[in-house]
Amino acid sequence: MSQDDLKLSVARAAVNYVPEGKIIGVGTGSTANFFIDELARIKDRIAGTVASSKATAERLVSHGIRVFDLNDIHDSIPVYIDGADEISGTGAMIKGGGGALTREKIIASASDRFICIADESKLVTTLGKFPLPVEVIPMAHELIARKLDALGGQARLRLKDGKPFITDNGNVILDISGLQIARPEELERIINNMAGVVTVGLFAQRGANVCLLGSPDGVKVLEFDK
Repeated sequence: MSQDDLKLSVARAAVNYVPEGKIIGVGTGSTANFFIDELARIKDRIAGTVASSKATAERLVSHGIRVFDLNDIHDSIPVYIDGADEISGTGAMIKGGGGALTREKIIASASDRFICIADESKLVTTLGKFPLPVEVIPMAHELIARKLDALGGQARLRLKDGKPFITDNGNVILDISGLQIARPEELERIINNMAGVVTVGLFAQRGANVCLLGSPDGVKVLEFDK
């Protein structure tokens, strides 16, 4: 099976976690895009969505799926469905390869359950092989990079077409390579407490409740005690 086949299989499985008549959170990235396309098949059964990025909102709207502003929702969101760049056996994740980590983390925090959809290559014993994204205020990126390097990694400014990658929030991203993250919750707190950091792409304090993991043998369901 190709990687796209695995992504499609978990996207289809995730539809079973969508409650009828509710507003759900939808993530960003290639696997989330497969889910959006599957969600379009049952769009009349949901009240709408909250999108974690402009790109996701545009894809949802293109399918005729209503997108709400989070500020207009006064109840908790029952479920948030999104991919991951890495996920551990405890449900801690690295996210932000697509640059939407801050909005993803906000919607995850507003949701009762986080359903991670990923192919089996994303399951790791120790987080950190995938570079850890950190969204930062532009004026502070050199300062923050030095502080991140002091933690044992190598922080580099994310570029796109030779220029700094700009998030939907108008900020820049530092990607930290060379880490082995044995205590993700602790590292998440340390980095988030640095002045100038918007958020780090560690989802450990609020990790996944369920991971639907695509494999050639079918979709494996991993449940975490959250």
